[in-house]
Amino acid sequence: MATKSPSAATSSTPAPPSSSGPTPAASTATNPRPPPNPPPSTATRDELLDPSELARVLQTGWDLPLLQAKVQQFVIHYDAAGTSRECFHLLHDQRGLSVHFLLDIDGTIYQTLDLRERAWHATTANGRSVGIEIANRGAVASPALLAEWYTKDAQGLRITIPARVGDPGIRTPNFVGRPATPHLVRGEIQGQILYQYDLTDQQYVALAHLTAALCQALPRITCDYPHNAAGQLITTKLPDDVLANYRGLLGHYHVQRDKTDPGPAFQWPRLINDARQIIRQSPGQVDSGQVD
Repeated sequence: MATKSPSAATSSTPAPPSSSGPTPAASTATNPRPPPNPPPSTATRDELLDPSELARVLQTGWDLPLLQAKVQQFVIHYDAAGTSRECFHLLHDQRGLSVHFLLDIDGTIYQTLDLRERAWHATTANGRSVGIEIANRGAVASPALLAEWYTKDAQGLRITIPARVGDPGIRTPNFVGRPATPHLVRGEIQGQILYQYDLTDQQYVALAHLTAALCQALPRITCDYPHNAAGQLITTKLPDDVLANYRGLLGHYHVQRDKTDPGPAFQWPRLINDARQIIRQSPGQVDSGQVD
């Protein structure tokens, strides 16, 4: 099946592998972009295969059952770029990195890479994971660093994309993005006190549908996030042995000690509860519990 760049929040199962993912609409900015330098980094997930599996893949390519047996993690990032168009330019054109999905502030999801491909987004987790970059300015040490992007109007807190960004490529006409939590969030990630504004409601809705679709299409990705025995979110890197065997959703900070995304404002219970509800409403699915 071919990859798709949906124009709105999607509840459909993402296409397991096709030959080539399209350049997202968010990457075609009005102003010309320089050519990619360095070239984007992607590769097939061949390092996960034993010799017999590799021989089969070299003959016939990856199939869905093999992908389902190998991919077990969904890594969530914020892009710190603010919009998916700018993220694609910075990630792909300038840094030579890659990710499977981009999620813009209006809930638009772009698939930029086939799921059979290994993206370069999360170091040791690349081979066994799917990754998404969510448009959000990220978590910072000082609230002043976010002031340019967040202001208030008569309805409250809103995202204000600076004029210097140019055309942000938001697909929803006249979209006004508002953080789902209507105030600045302060929290601790990797032992650091950080400040962040939340995702938009539209992003949470779209992400829940994508999460549910991935957990059903690739069932080794369990619909859960790292937490301790008391059910509390783990906000530091997982030990290497735990990370290697973990099945489910992860933040980038669970993979690398030098990362803090998706940040302290990210609502893990909301995402998982919403995704599980979507799964429960799917034919043939069972109740997977509730996150408090």
